[in-house]
Amino acid sequence: MSKQLKITTGQYSSKGRKEINQDFHGIVIPEEPQLSTKGIAIALADGISSSDVSQVASQSAVTSFLEDYYCTSDTWSVKTAAERVLTATNSWMYAQTQRSQYRYDKDRGYVCTFSAMIIKSTTAHLFHVGDARIYRLQGNALEQLTNDHRVWVNREQSYLGRALGVDSQLEIDYRTLQLEVGDIFILATDGVHEYIDAAVCTSALNAITDSSTDAIQHLDVAAKAIADEAYSRGSSDNLTLQIIRIDALPKGEVGELYQQLSQLKLPSLLDARMAFDGYTIVRELHASSRSHIYLATDDDSGDTVVIKTPSIDLQGDTNYLERFLMEEWVARRINSAHVLQPSPQNRKRNYLYVVTEFVEGQTLTQWMTDHPRPELEAVRDIVEQIAQGLRAFHKLEMLHQDLRPDNIMIDNNGTVKIIDFGAVCVAGIEEIKLPDAQSPILGTQQYTAPEYFIGDAGSPRADLFSLGVIAYQMLTGRLPYGTKVSRIRTVSDLRKLTYDPVLDEERAIPMWIDEVLKKAVHPDPYKRYAELSEFIFDLRHPNPAYLRRARQPLMERNPLLFWKGLSFALALAVIVLVYCNARGA
Repeated sequence: MSKQLKITTGQYSSKGRKEINQDFHGIVIPEEPQLSTKGIAIALADGISSSDVSQVASQSAVTSFLEDYYCTSDTWSVKTAAERVLTATNSWMYAQTQRSQYRYDKDRGYVCTFSAMIIKSTTAHLFHVGDARIYRLQGNALEQLTNDHRVWVNREQSYLGRALGVDSQLEIDYRTLQLEVGDIFILATDGVHEYIDAAVCTSALNAITDSSTDAIQHLDVAAKAIADEAYSRGSSDNLTLQIIRIDALPKGEVGELYQQLSQLKLPSLLDARMAFDGYTIVRELHASSRSHIYLATDDDSGDTVVIKTPSIDLQGDTNYLERFLMEEWVARRINSAHVLQPSPQNRKRNYLYVVTEFVEGQTLTQWMTDHPRPELEAVRDIVEQIAQGLRAFHKLEMLHQDLRPDNIMIDNNGTVKIIDFGAVCVAGIEEIKLPDAQSPILGTQQYTAPEYFIGDAGSPRADLFSLGVIAYQMLTGRLPYGTKVSRIRTVSDLRKLTYDPVLDEERAIPMWIDEVLKKAVHPDPYKRYAELSEFIFDLRHPNPAYLRRARQPLMERNPLLFWKGLSFALALAVIVLVYCNARGA
């Protein structure tokens, strides 16, 4: 199988019997690394006949989509990136109409249909609004992949129920398809698709097949032939057609990263005062089964940095090395004071390693050892800073997935930073994996959200669970479910988890704080806080619902404490009775 996505394309557009061509179309096939991280974009738009400016709308829609899509973060999923671009385009077109003379007649404003396909790795992502169409041609069968958004008043009258620019809110259809080599896709405006069928398409494609090479050549010729046939059958509209054939599919690899993996040498263990690739090793900071971490000095700048090298024991594990490479890739895309920053790389690298800033301070694990009974305000401050770091990940559609006290640093100024990105899940990269690829649980089990253990995909609420566990542990020194989370294998196991209240007889923790933590670490992700900001707000501001709950009888709030108190009262009563009887005797 080829390591690179390859397609053959053909396009044709004509004004047909109309005075002007209100259709617009385009294809962008980028070079690596964008070919792997963003994919190939194909787009087609059809302006509505009743508008004198719809050709401007269709051109703007296609041009902005093909340009702006590649300006979005390559950590975003295709769906997120494309929908954000289309939403912005729709808002611009609607605003143009509102500012024009067509404000009260949307059928004459900046409106058009829009159909697009993003081909990334082995998946086709389809986006559609209006009545252009996307087909897949397999053998002699023409399968329509989109639904028309045309509303018929009667047999002769109809209007577009949905289109770009027609309303301030955009509802766009989205679906995905797994690709196979040899798949042929056709995008066509209604001036073409209303007058053709599968036979016309297969005939046009067969007519330009070069039997000596057994490959389709000159798809532009086939596209024109199909459009000409629609014209000859009486089409009175513009004629626009795009043909895409899948020639080769990748193995689901990220070109930029895997090129590095094949070119860089794997380092051996490093010793103090050793010269290493432009750095001088000061001392080893930490060693584990996953990596070796060293304090070092940059020979050029004199800056103190941290160098992380792959574990010697895992240097034969390709999957591990791929995740190791992802750490720096992730770090260079996040800009937050609460996330560890990579060190600038100003010279050629000869070995596989990661260089980051040096944070002079201590891990949260060490901090908790030094502060076994912290003030609630100190806990809030640390949790709020961790949440700010997590938001930087989530904004780019990344999940940290291994949030734990050892992966959180507190510097000498009290700034909290999230470190270690070896388990980070990037939506844009996950799309490149093969459909049957299974991701292992990479996080530390005590802090990992329970849904991971039953095979569910992660979400920002999973990182919130980990943060909730950390907050709970800072206040109590224990875990809300002990070690039971790691033993979950079924939904039934998940439902049996019992939350251990944060309240105890030795610490003056408000009862409403317990309710906040209980919700943050709920076994069901949909019963947790939807946003980190909600959790942080409730951690500082008493939620009225929790205050009412806190006033419930002690037996309902804390049954264990109730029965302990009742037992003590009964024992005391017995002692008093015995004493009274003895005095009476």
